[in-house]
Amino acid sequence: MTADAKIEQLRKMKRDVLEDGGPERVAARRKRGEKTARERMLELLDPGTCVELDKFVTLHSGESGTKGTSSAEEGVVTGCGKIAGRDVYVFSQGRVVPGGSLDEMFARKISKIVDLALKNGAPLIGLHDMGRVGDQAGAVPLGGFADIVFRNVMASGVVPQISAILGPCTGGSVFSPAMADFVIMVKGTGQMFVNDPQLILDETGEAVTFEELGGAAAHSSRSGVAHLTADDEAHCLGVIRRLLAYLPQNNLEEVPRLHCDDPADRMDEQLDSLLPTDQNARYDMHEVLSRVVDHGDFFEIQPGWAQNLLVGFARLGGRSVGVVANQPAHLNGALDIDASVKGARFVRFCDSFNIPLVTLVDVPGFLPQAEQEHGGIIRNGAKLLYAFCEATVPKLTVVVGKAYGEAYESMCSKHVGADFSLAWPSAEIAAVAPGKSVERGTRSAGAADGLRDTLASAYVAAQRGHIDDIVEPRETRPRLIASLEASVSKREGRPPKKHGTMPL
Repeated sequence: MTADAKIEQLRKMKRDVLEDGGPERVAARRKRGEKTARERMLELLDPGTCVELDKFVTLHSGESGTKGTSSAEEGVVTGCGKIAGRDVYVFSQGRVVPGGSLDEMFARKISKIVDLALKNGAPLIGLHDMGRVGDQAGAVPLGGFADIVFRNVMASGVVPQISAILGPCTGGSVFSPAMADFVIMVKGTGQMFVNDPQLILDETGEAVTFEELGGAAAHSSRSGVAHLTADDEAHCLGVIRRLLAYLPQNNLEEVPRLHCDDPADRMDEQLDSLLPTDQNARYDMHEVLSRVVDHGDFFEIQPGWAQNLLVGFARLGGRSVGVVANQPAHLNGALDIDASVKGARFVRFCDSFNIPLVTLVDVPGFLPQAEQEHGGIIRNGAKLLYAFCEATVPKLTVVVGKAYGEAYESMCSKHVGADFSLAWPSAEIAAVAPGKSVERGTRSAGAADGLRDTLASAYVAAQRGHIDDIVEPRETRPRLIASLEASVSKREGRPPKKHGTMPL
């Protein structure tokens, strides 16, 4: 081959790479209604900020490691850029690798970008669209999957990790996004499962579709794998941007603080009459949150799973905070296995990234069911208690309604480290719900009311130092902001150790 021919070959290779494999491959993706991996990354990042890496890495064809003809676009595009002016690292997969396998070179590309995110202390975003792993994948992808997962674990708690599931992500490829702090799935196209429907049918005789098994609905409401869902890819990328706005760049930075024109001393008198007089009556905790946080903006995480506990992000006085709140509209706000796991994971994330915690309490106890006991409510309930005890970020607690027994302790009571613990005048705090214990099961309603006044009253708890102050509901916002300002410089150590042994 002449020198001119070699130069022309290199030019063609560059054109194919930058054109996402050439017009024919792009047209095929367009016909399927899909964007290319590069287009997804460019759409996510601020215009003009994308710096792509390893453009010319190609697919290995065969065990000998000889270079193949597939472009980098066909496996994964990697790079860095900015979102809202802040640095991020991104990998974006393209679903045309044979059999959905993870080629060695593409695994190296992803591993490299995770390493760079870790070294430079910036969030890592993965746009996943692997396809379904076929029988022909062999052993090659296994090492690649493990290389990436190992790096995900090393980055855990150091930089925020967000995974977007835009297409099928199956077999071994599911574990890397599962290691992320947040998983966002696109409805109708995003899928996650370890064993496919055919294998399940062959082994068990159970017939299930791909979507029923691993679609966004299944993982956002039943398994709890997905933290958020999106209507389409554009919505998904918008959700990522919104989520990042609440998070610091890494575990050494403070939470973002925005200018806030919602007055810190704003009081909402409607809070004074919001709660029903009957402690067992249902109401929506979202109504309380909307009147307390900045501009009523609460970004809920895992809204469709374990709905008896709300978790999510908000701002108070412009500062990001993590919110954990019982939801009396579901199961009267009782804690169960799923709610305990949901809360524990969220609390640990916030603690890892210096995000203060605000806990709103209205809990009757742990859900009284034999199924819960046999399913491990003791072990799983202990996770939430452990997470709050372990957390060293500022912790602010407001008891707005009932707060009974061990469930109250598990919701960041004063005894497990709440820095500021407030209560509304109507709050009830007791080891056992008045009139509900076995010994008191035959007491009259009048006797139960007497116990509320003499034992369960928030004023009694305040007299014993379990509550720092009783505040009128309308005062909740200004008191929380004042407490947050007083504790943002908090420094609290823990005994030196490699790590604790959380009851997993």
